[in-house]
Formats: sequence, structure tokens, C-alpha cells
Amino acid sequence: MIEFLKELVQFMFERKKYWLFPIILFSVLLGGILVVSQGSAVAPFIYTIF
Repeated sequence: MIEFLKELVQFMFERKKYWLFPIILFSVLLGGILVVSQGSAVAPFIYTIF
């Protein structure tokens, strides 16, 4: 997994695809929020955001 991340960062800098970073970051954060919200007491508050 770490090797994949290193290759992804290297690709973004070599090809000057800096616009990919916010998209990937947002996707990871949204996925993390959804995983944490499953079956927790925080779920009702997270669902009101969306």
C-alpha cells in the first residue's frame, strides 16, 4: 500500500497533476467519515450534514 502511495505522489509531481490531490484527499476523508459513522452514536449528526 505504501508503495502505491509513493508511486501516486511521484506520478502527480512528474506529470504536474496537482489538481488530483484535492480530489483524492476529499475521497479519502469522505470514505473515512462513512466508515466511522457506521453503527456509532455520531451517525445521526453526520447524516444531517449530507
